Amino acid sequence: MAQLGTRVVRALDRFTARAGAAVAWLNVPLAGVVAIEVMARHAFDAPTVWAFDLTYMLYAAIFMLGAACALLRGAHVRTDFFLERWSVRTRGIIDTLAYVLFFFPALAVLLAVGAGESWYAFGIAEVSEQTPWRPVLWPFKLMVPLACLLLIVQGVSETIKSAHAALTGVELERGERNAA
Repeated sequence: MAQLGTRVVRALDRFTARAGAAVAWLNVPLAGVVAIEVMARHAFDAPTVWAFDLTYMLYAAIFMLGAACALLRGAHVRTDFFLERWSVRTRGIIDTLAYVLFFFPALAVLLAVGAGESWYAFGIAEVSEQTPWRPVLWPFKLMVPLACLLLIVQGVSETIKSAHAALTGVELERGERNAA
């Protein structure tokens, strides 16, 4: 059973790491949009109507879609000064309970609401009112449920790791070492 759990964890971690690497490529067009806007604004005194919208949408997508990769790498805020004092088994119990009682229910609600909002935006062809460019918003709003799905996938991996630690007192390897 432990081997099956380890294989599942490694597969989920590998998926999250690859998704995170794909999301990281969004930094290239983000840097390009910012560079074009700076050049247009300062060199030609002709700011674009689209750069502001595209910049916040790309940055938000990177931030939201990268959350699962951050969870994989342990980059989210934790109260480590408490955790360091507890045994592996106690940490595993607390983490497992936290994932089951708080993490998954919160993400389920956010997923449902985010999916509804993005579907509604698609249905009414909602556009941004921020700039004269007025881009459609449903692809941007779709990032919320997509981020939730990615977090749920990684959350399953983290829950398996925590449950294993709670049951055995031994931590499975965490983070990037399994993800490659």
